[in-house]
Amino acid sequence: MDTTAIVLRLATILHSLNPVVVAVFLAGIFAFHAAVRETRRRFKTTKLRGPPPSSFIFGAGKDVLDSPEPGEVYEAWAQEYGVVYEVPLALGKKKVILCDPKAVAHFFAGDTRTYGHTALDKVTLERSVGKGILWAMGENHRRQRRSMSPAFTYASIGKLTPVFYDCVYKVKAAWDGIIGANGEDGAVIDVSQWYVELDSVGLAGFSHDFGALDGKKASVTRVFEAFQDSSKRNDMSSGVFLLLQVFPILVYIPSPRMKLVRELHYAMVDVCNDMLDKTKKEKEAGALDGREKSIIEVLVQAERADTAFYATREEAVAQMKALLIAAYESSAVNLVWALVELARNPEVQATLREELLDCHGDPTYEQLNKGLPYLDAVAHETLRLHSSIPDFERIAEEDDVIPLSEPVRTKTGEVVDSIRVAAGTLVGISTPSINRSAAIWGVHAKEFRPNRWMEKDGITRKAQEVQGHRHLLSFGDGPRMCIGKGIALAMFKVVLSVLVKNYVFEMRDGPNTVIEMGRALSVRPKVAGEQGARLPLRVKRYEG
Repeated sequence: MDTTAIVLRLATILHSLNPVVVAVFLAGIFAFHAAVRETRRRFKTTKLRGPPPSSFIFGAGKDVLDSPEPGEVYEAWAQEYGVVYEVPLALGKKKVILCDPKAVAHFFAGDTRTYGHTALDKVTLERSVGKGILWAMGENHRRQRRSMSPAFTYASIGKLTPVFYDCVYKVKAAWDGIIGANGEDGAVIDVSQWYVELDSVGLAGFSHDFGALDGKKASVTRVFEAFQDSSKRNDMSSGVFLLLQVFPILVYIPSPRMKLVRELHYAMVDVCNDMLDKTKKEKEAGALDGREKSIIEVLVQAERADTAFYATREEAVAQMKALLIAAYESSAVNLVWALVELARNPEVQATLREELLDCHGDPTYEQLNKGLPYLDAVAHETLRLHSSIPDFERIAEEDDVIPLSEPVRTKTGEVVDSIRVAAGTLVGISTPSINRSAAIWGVHAKEFRPNRWMEKDGITRKAQEVQGHRHLLSFGDGPRMCIGKGIALAMFKVVLSVLVKNYVFEMRDGPNTVIEMGRALSVRPKVAGEQGARLPLRVKRYEG
């Protein structure tokens, strides 16, 4: 009997059975297949040491989730168990953690090929930003990245700089009014509420003014503000979060937060489609001829089926959504952290201001990149200490051998300088456990010290082994390194240069003001006791 006949015969039998029996039969096959796959994975993967589970249900995951500094938990485990180790997760699932620069470089080199998105990441990325460059893997990712790359060249970013200045000067005008109404002691201003990055990317990338700096309440801005007021995780939401890796379907459970995610999705889809349609008409009418291509023009051009690096409308919308979220969330969080660190470290703030004032006028794009070393040092020290990307997590698509820069002892007592991971193994990297590791960055790793970027031996040899941008993982690494890092750095430096030249920043309640982590669309700093993710600082005019 041939294969086709066997399949047809089996289908006939299943059709004649009770649906419940069929469901149990299929569930049994699935469970058997999963058990075989897991047995194979455990047999072929190097048996690593690691922390014991603190919970039968959640493994050691809750230890990380409940910690105010998750990176330090991972770093402590690395000190105890070696630069690679295994962490027990919910319901017996396990994850291999890499804290070794050589292993990390190997991991990122295989990103999109050897290592792919987990089932959970695929679902959450599709629901939040769509099937764009963040979601795509393999050749699909390479095609999408090539279609966008013309908008992210050095020259293209340089031409956006005046737009960034226009936006931050709107902030300055508003702050001058607030401070003027409050007298010589300055004013307390919630620096997390000024959407300079959102308006900057809207205007520079898409020729669209969200009007957030002018007090307009566009649908996208309203949803972002709603995230600012979202509360901390409670025990129930924490439990669901930890179980998501085992049961990704739980992401569909209705909740106030998921409702906001869907509202944001629909609001951004509408505005992105409107912007694309408008730009397409302008292009067809020749209104854009002779002008440097913006991000949206590159996306419109990529929609043409006869181009080598085409992009579908769904992909173009997804790229725009990802950039807007990055502007609101990642770039904004980085800037807020910079202002916090400058308020905590007045001597650093004064040194930076002195360099900026010596520049005489607003720095050009060339000066921002090469002529202001202390501004560059402050920017990268902020990115080092406070990366907006907490971790990277992938699933091994095929068997792999990961090399190590230093040996580790396995569960069996064997000392190895590489580890085997089988297809299906979950592999992760904690960004702060690399960016802030004392073993990698030295004894002052946890301190805000911009001078390390300017001193001859300020960057340790071990840190130089980290192959990400400026030896950091803040933008990722490998073929999936953040395509917008140039825009993010330019915008960060423009905004910081104008604000520090014109204002003095102090902690609202003095040097002992407590900063804790709040939650908006993602985790961000807040002043302890404030609702949502508010971060009020005392802001005074700099009088010279």
